[in-house]
Order: sequence, then C-alpha cells, then structure tokens
Amino acid sequence: MFDEITKKRPLVLVGCGKMGGALLDGWLKAGLAAACALVVEPAGKEAVAGGLKGIKLFSSADDLPPNLAPRIIVLAVKPQIMGDILPLLSKWGGGDALILSIAAGFRALGISEVLGEGTPIIRAMPNTPAAVGKGISAAVRSASASSQDHALVEELLDAVGEVVWVKSEDDLDAVTGLSGSGPAYVFHLVEAMAAGGEAAGLDKDVACELARQTIIGAAALLETSGEDARTLRRNVTSPKGTTEAALEILMAENGLGDLMRRTIRAATRRGRELSGGG
Repeated sequence: MFDEITKKRPLVLVGCGKMGGALLDGWLKAGLAAACALVVEPAGKEAVAGGLKGIKLFSSADDLPPNLAPRIIVLAVKPQIMGDILPLLSKWGGGDALILSIAAGFRALGISEVLGEGTPIIRAMPNTPAAVGKGISAAVRSASASSQDHALVEELLDAVGEVVWVKSEDDLDAVTGLSGSGPAYVFHLVEAMAAGGEAAGLDKDVACELARQTIIGAAALLETSGEDARTLRRNVTSPKGTTEAALEILMAENGLGDLMRRTIRAATRRGRELSGGG
C-alpha cells in the first residue's frame, strides 16, 4: 500500500490538528511508513493531535529540505490561513507535487493562483472517524490532476474509511455540512439523549453509558444488517408502543428532520462564505 509514497517522494502534511492528525493516524495504521511522511505544523509540537510517532516535524514550510520532492502535499490547515501557507509551498507548484486540500471552502482556483496553473489539485472533505478507519470522504478532482493522482488519493482515503467522488466543488460545501461536520451532530445527540435519560430519573453515569452504547450499537447494525435506516427505524417501532410515542415528537413538522435540514444548511452556507461564494 502507498507504493507511490517513498522516502524520495514523501507525503508532506501541512497542519496536524484534529483532522490532519486523524488522517495521519489512519494512514500510519494502514501501513504508511513514518520515514515517508513529514509534518509541517505552524502552531508547534504542542498543537499536534495524537503525537508524531517518530515523524519529522517542521514549524514552517520554509524549514523543509530544499531538495525535497514530495509526491503529495496534504493541506489540512484552516481556510483562514491558507493565504499565508500557500506562498511557502510555491516551489512545489506547477506539477512537481499533487496537492490534496481538505481546507473547507478554499477553492482549487485560489490554490492554483498561488502555486501555478499546472498544479495538480484534488479537494476532499474527510471527517474525524478516519482516525479509526471509519471515515467518509468526498473528493473532487481538478482538470490538472491525472488519473494516477486520482488513484493515489482514492488509496489514501480508502485507507481511512470510504470515499465518494462528487461532480463539482460546489458539492463539497454540502458535504462539509453533512458528513464533515456530522460527527459533531452525533456526539451532541449522545449528549442530548443522556440528558433526557437523566431528566427521566437515571443516574448521570448510567444515562451517559446507555446513550453512548445505543449510538454505537445502532451504527453497527446499520453497517452490518444490509438494511437502510428507514427500514431499521420501522423495524424497531411497534404500533402504539414507546418508540412510536417518541417518534411522534422527533418526526413532527418542526422535529428532527426540520432541525437537521436547518443545521446542514447553516454549515453549508458557512462553507460557501469561507470560499467567498456568499
């Protein structure tokens, strides 16, 4: 695995916070050799999520070896600082290295304007379960990226979960709102369920464990049963039973469905604002 990434043509990860660190952890677990990866973390070692596990750390792209010939540069910094980071990578623009950007809202055009028109660019939106091999990523390939570049990114993203390819960069804003930010929605659901259990009279620790394991078990069932979510939901809902009583609240006109539409729309809109798309 990762045959194209070598000591001579390494992977350079720029930004090793929560998302960058999750990807790196996933790639290392999938077999990426530490000697074939370098990390640039502007915030310093204290900001690195999960530790470096023997990988060389640089505080600036200016400190990278001048003769470095990376096969791929992964941009995992916040979109607000991409304008500061990109000029430091310009020596590898124009086709010398594939750029994989996971910066929400920062368009490929903005990258190519700094690194050069011929720079191969793929944008992707992964999520943090990548750290345990359960991520889902959506990606879009620019015209300058080759089929070989496409295959390399698919291999990297497949190693940390699943990957789907979308038609345009506009789609990535909705992906960000759905799956990119989605783990936070699930974690908050666990918090809300636990709080509901506690309000119903359970001890806090018991309510938290019940809520946590319910989400874990339901997700495992969704993954392994072969049934879709609608069918599984119907299977557990007995007529006139407790689940039906609860779903009457969740599925009301202003219930969970409406709330999630507004939630994802807000995150999608923010992604477009970050890209300058309004």
